[in-house]
Amino acid sequence: MNRYPILTDTIRLLEQEQTISRERKTVLQPLIDYIQQKVTDKQAVNLIFICTHNSRRSIFSQVWAQVAASRYGISNVYCYSGGTEVTAVFPKVIETLSNQGFNTIMISEENNSVYAIKYSDTAFPVIGFSKKYDHFYNPVSEFGAVMTCSEADGGCPFIAGAEKRIAITYEDPGFSDSTPEQSVVYASRSLQIATEMLYVFSMIKLT
Repeated sequence: MNRYPILTDTIRLLEQEQTISRERKTVLQPLIDYIQQKVTDKQAVNLIFICTHNSRRSIFSQVWAQVAASRYGISNVYCYSGGTEVTAVFPKVIETLSNQGFNTIMISEENNSVYAIKYSDTAFPVIGFSKKYDHFYNPVSEFGAVMTCSEADGGCPFIAGAEKRIAITYEDPGFSDSTPEQSVVYASRSLQIATEMLYVFSMIKLT
């Protein structure tokens, strides 16, 4: 029994209608190369998606990268997120993921709430909360640092412990907050990130 039918349909539709420009594929290639090398060397793939506040884009990226790894059978992939400062996961992010088929559970209700974001009955949920990229929850070495916003990329020129620094930036959906377009903008950004993470992991060759 598939308890995630909406998510399954969302992924299938994205795969069927995949539209990624040549320019974006060039941007994504360093991440593909990093993951491929780890897989070829039979090493764990640790990825930290970094944005200024760790509240929107980095959370979407963390979740969809983990889903994409599972979708294409790439094992030993561990996705994390962090920021250059601590805020909180923006509630619209969780609402958007829920609408797109995830089972989202608040496991700690406080100023910086912690969420379990489930996409499968047989995999650990993605744990989402705002933290600095060097928080003890995240790996401190042997990871790829994926910069998902230009502010973090420009303001944080050195990521201690990172084997590779990769800039894959997205426009902040926060510009739509408190507007009638908010739901559409957040859904679109989530699906853009999903499409690109699915493409990345679809390119990995198992050895």
